[in-house]
Amino acid sequence: MQHIKDIEKLLKNELSATETYQQALDTLKADVGLGESEVLMPLLEEHKEALASLQALNQRLAGEPTESSGAWGAWAKIVLGGANWLGKESVLKALLEGEKSGADDYKSALEDTELLADIRALIETKLLPAQHAHIGTLELLLVA
Repeated sequence: MQHIKDIEKLLKNELSATETYQQALDTLKADVGLGESEVLMPLLEEHKEALASLQALNQRLAGEPTESSGAWGAWAKIVLGGANWLGKESVLKALLEGEKSGADDYKSALEDTELLADIRALIETKLLPAQHAHIGTLELLLVA
């Protein structure tokens, strides 16, 4: 079933996002005086909520449990690890690119004409708007 594969892909993306945000927060908190961690914490929490919502849907549809962020998660860790060496701006840019990629994946899932109505509603009303809000927040942090 294609919708289960879609959910599993989105699950891996959200798992990767939670791992990446946690790593970024750990890095930014280490730099005393940087307030970005206070702004990024709610974004991490929203990714955790998205992950829980997708896990519930996946379980209901008898999809495979997703406990690894897979290749994308490994790549994100490498990119963010390199960004950590380059400073705050690079960390924020890495997060922004991840958010844009996530938004593209949600849009791609919505193109599936056989996508179940409850999955479509979750993406349209909660997950994709959150991605767009995260993109806006990160863009503001980058110009500040």
